[in-house]
Amino acid sequence: MQLRVPDLGESKGVAVIDVLVKPGYRVEVDAPLVTLESDKATMDVPSTAGGTIGEVFLKTGDKVDTGTVIATLVLSAAAAEAAGPDGGATQTLVRKQEPYGGEPYLDTVPIRPMSNDAKTASAPPAQPEAFAASVPVQAPAHNYDFDLVVLGAGPGGYTAAFRAADLGLSVALIERNPTLGGVCLNVGCIPSKALLHAARVIEDAKAMSEFGVGFGAPQVDAARLRGWKDSVVARLTGGLDSLARQRRVTVIRGRGRFVSGHELQVEEAGAARSVSFAQCVIAAGSESVRLPGLPDDPRIIDSTGALELDLPERLLVVGGGIIGLEMATVYAALGVRVSVVELTPGLMPGCDRDLVRPLERRIGGHYERIMVGTRVTGIEALTDGLRVSLEGAKAPESEVYGKVLVAVGRSPNGKRIDAVAAGVHVDERGFIPVDKQMRTNVPHIFAIGDVAGQPMLAHKATHEGKVAAEAAAGHKSFFDARVIPSVAYTDPEIAWIGLTEADARAKSIPYEKASFPWSASGRSLALGRDEGFTKLLFDPQSHRVIGGGIVGPNAGDLIAEVALAIEMGADAADLALTIHPHPTLSETVAFAAEAFEGTLMDLYVPKKKRG
Repeated sequence: MQLRVPDLGESKGVAVIDVLVKPGYRVEVDAPLVTLESDKATMDVPSTAGGTIGEVFLKTGDKVDTGTVIATLVLSAAAAEAAGPDGGATQTLVRKQEPYGGEPYLDTVPIRPMSNDAKTASAPPAQPEAFAASVPVQAPAHNYDFDLVVLGAGPGGYTAAFRAADLGLSVALIERNPTLGGVCLNVGCIPSKALLHAARVIEDAKAMSEFGVGFGAPQVDAARLRGWKDSVVARLTGGLDSLARQRRVTVIRGRGRFVSGHELQVEEAGAARSVSFAQCVIAAGSESVRLPGLPDDPRIIDSTGALELDLPERLLVVGGGIIGLEMATVYAALGVRVSVVELTPGLMPGCDRDLVRPLERRIGGHYERIMVGTRVTGIEALTDGLRVSLEGAKAPESEVYGKVLVAVGRSPNGKRIDAVAAGVHVDERGFIPVDKQMRTNVPHIFAIGDVAGQPMLAHKATHEGKVAAEAAAGHKSFFDARVIPSVAYTDPEIAWIGLTEADARAKSIPYEKASFPWSASGRSLALGRDEGFTKLLFDPQSHRVIGGGIVGPNAGDLIAEVALAIEMGADAADLALTIHPHPTLSETVAFAAEAFEGTLMDLYVPKKKRG
C-alpha cells in the first residue's frame, strides 16, 4: 500500500525537514514517517498501517501537499489480513537493499493505483522499478528478533532506544534492574540531588539566624526523607516505562551477555532466553570501585548504601571527589560528624584549585576533619564501630567511625558482559574504544556512556546515545561536542567546562583569564553567599571563550551559558554585549567578559594592554 501525506487543510507546498524511515525499516501503526514544517507548526506524519517500508519517495527539502505519496509499505501479516486477500493493491517485484549491509534481494510490494491528484503532487512516481515476474523471490539474508538491541537502560541506553524507535527501528531494551533509568535515576544523580536539596534548605535556614530570622533545630525524620527521595525516583522511572510503551520499545528484564556477534543471552530468576539483533548498543554503565582488603561489613557502604540514610554519629568518607563530597554535604547537614580522607594533595582532583578553595574554606568549619594526602591502610570491624587506620603527614594513626563511605571512583562494566564473544575489543580497565559514531571495532555494535570512556557523566551518555541510534538508522550523525561540563553539587556548587588553567599550564596552551568576584554581585550579597566567583578563559588571539569555572550557589545551572559560548565560538564581546537580567547570578558571566574587555563598571579593573 501507499503511505500518503494526510489532509493539510489549506497548507500547500509544506517542507519536509526530516525523513525518518528508509527501505527495509519495520514500522508499526502511528510510527512517524516524516517531519513536516509549515509556517504554523511542525508535525510528524504517522504510518497508517504496520509493515516494512518498501520505497521512500521523499527527501529532506521536498515540498508536499495533501495526498503526496511518502512511501510504499509491505503490510505485516495482521495488517494484510485486515485489508483482505490483496489489500486492494497489485503486487509487483521490486529490488530492495537488506538494511544492515547484506546483498539486495527481491520482494513483493503491494502498490495501490494513484489518484489523479496524487500524480500531480511533488513526489516521484509511485511505481517502483519492476522486474520480470519469473525472477524467483529471495528471502532476506537474516531474520533477527530486533533491528536494534540496547544493553542497559540508563540515561544513555534509554535515550538510544527511544531515538532508534522514533527512527523506525524495532528496538529491545535490556535492563538487569527492576526499573529503568540505570544508576543515575535510581541510585545516583537524581536521588542524591533530592537529598542535597534537603541539605541546602537546612543550611540556608541556619544561615538566616545571622540576619535576624531564627529557626529551631531541624527535626530529621530519616524514614520520611527517604520516602520522599524514593517518590522522586519512582515518578521519573515510571515515566520511562510509559515512554517505552508509547514508542513500542520492548523492555526485557534480566542480565544480558553476548554469546555471538548477533546474539545476547538474557538471564533472569534462573531462566534464560536468547535475543538476536542486527545491531546493538552497549550501554552497560559502571559500578563503584571497592577498595581491596576491606572486611565484609554492612557498615562499609558505597554511594548506593549512603542513600538509605541510616545515619551514624560519625562518618568517614574515603575519596574527596565529587561523589564523596556530595554525600558528605548531605550527611553533615543532617547532623552527622563527617570526616573526609583524600589520597591526592587536594580535594576534587581535576578541578582548578582556585575553584575548590571556597568549598574547602566552608566545609573546613563544618566537618570534623579533612585529611588530604592521606591513605586508608586498613579497616577493622569492631562491635562499637569501624577502626580505620590512616597514613599521612597530618593524619591520626587510627579513628573509630560508625560508618565508612567508600567513594574512590567507578569502574566500567565492559568486562562484565562477555563482549569478547561478539569480537568487541575491551581494554584492560573495562572501557570499550569507539569512533565518532560510537561504533566499536565491530561495526554493527556501538558503545556509549561510562563504558565508552571518560568522563563518566549522564549528560555525555545521552548525547552519545542519540548519535549511536541515528548512526544505526543510517544517518550521518557524529559525536562532535567541543566541551562537556562537570558539576559538583556541593555547598557551594562548583562547575567548570573546557580548558582548565591546570591543563593549560601542563600543555603550554596560551590563554588569558578574567574573573568576577561574587562579593561585588548584588544578587549573591542578597543571598548571603558572597564567597563565589566566575572566571572565563580566552584565546589570546581571537578572544574566543575556551574555558570557564563558576563556584557558588547554582553554579551547575550557570555553567550552561559558558558551554554554549564555547560551542558557538563566541568571544568576550558576544557575552559582554548580551544583556543579562539584573540582579541575577547569571550576569556575573557577562561581568567576567566585561572585565576581559575592559568595560566593567561594577569594579575597577584596569584594562590590559594587548599587542
